[in-house]
Amino acid sequence: MSIAQKIALIFTILGGINWGLVGAFNFNLVDFIFNQGSIASRIIYIVVGICAIFNILLFFFRFRREDM
Repeated sequence: MSIAQKIALIFTILGGINWGLVGAFNFNLVDFIFNQGSIASRIIYIVVGICAIFNILLFFFRFRREDM
């Protein structure tokens, strides 16, 4: 697993945990840490979304270590 894959996996897991907290307790950890609607929280959401798309691509396509 490449470094990019590991980073994308970590961010996707953190995003999943955040959504689990929202669903179970109506508590948004990102908004709590960075304030709701702030630039920092929007950047975090964008990064998590990009990482999720990256993981979807990894699911359907095989990348060799040399490609990364």
